[in-house]
Amino acid sequence: MAPATPRATPRATARLAAVTATAMTVAVAACTAGRPSPSSAPGPDAGAPLTRAPFDRDSLDPSLVPAGYGTLRQEDVTIRVQYLGLVVRLLPLDESVIRTLSPDAYAALRDLLASRRAEIEAIARRYALARPQIWYVSFYGVQQGETRFSPLELTVTSSGRDFRPVDAIPLTPGFGAQRLAQREAQAALYVFDGAVDVDQPLVVTFQAVRSTAWDAILRRVERERSLIRSRATRSSPARDTTGAAGATLPTLPASAFPRPARPHLRYATWSSVRSAPSATRPSRP
Repeated sequence: MAPATPRATPRATARLAAVTATAMTVAVAACTAGRPSPSSAPGPDAGAPLTRAPFDRDSLDPSLVPAGYGTLRQEDVTIRVQYLGLVVRLLPLDESVIRTLSPDAYAALRDLLASRRAEIEAIARRYALARPQIWYVSFYGVQQGETRFSPLELTVTSSGRDFRPVDAIPLTPGFGAQRLAQREAQAALYVFDGAVDVDQPLVVTFQAVRSTAWDAILRRVERERSLIRSRATRSSPARDTTGAAGATLPTLPASAFPRPARPHLRYATWSSVRSAPSATRPSRP
């Protein structure tokens, strides 16, 4: 006959449950030991400021050409797309692009970015963008009546990836109305992910219209960058190689070197004597 199994008392059951809970806690802690928590784990942009605006890029970055030497116009670096009765113009405001523009155009776009800095930084924080890419986008109505459109139906394809604007900052009133009258213009700053690479070919699609115009624009920009470097080199001041180190030779006016006075003749020449009147002509010995 099998021995009877002793019945567990309530105190023993409680002790067993406590020991089991403790063992599970120790096991979970051992499995997760050394694994950083999601809140403390470094992300892909760890160490980089979350709201670094594009106009905060270091002006001493060797990859950037010096500012103030460009000659291109805004139209030279603008993508143009026509959809029905609407003309869309897109201009990336990346520092490497706008430095190829003329000094006035470059300064105007820099001022535009600076005036919207707070809004750009707020969007960057909201969408966790370490370095947002800002584009200037304008819409212009060319047909009679009213043209309806969706301003955010825009895609930029870069390196095989499609990017949609995460947000838009209106620059003109009525931008969100999604309609344009003839000869009416609306504009906004579009905020893209910083992974959009303007130094590579891009494809822009608005509604159902695709544009590969950036390929030709990029070649124009690269050619202008080479010219800018050449202009900057030629405009650097010449150095004095014979004087003190780093000293430049001063440019003196012509008045600093006066011509010497012509000396007066102490004796008259025989020809002048011959031409003199007879009353004053000296007698020969």
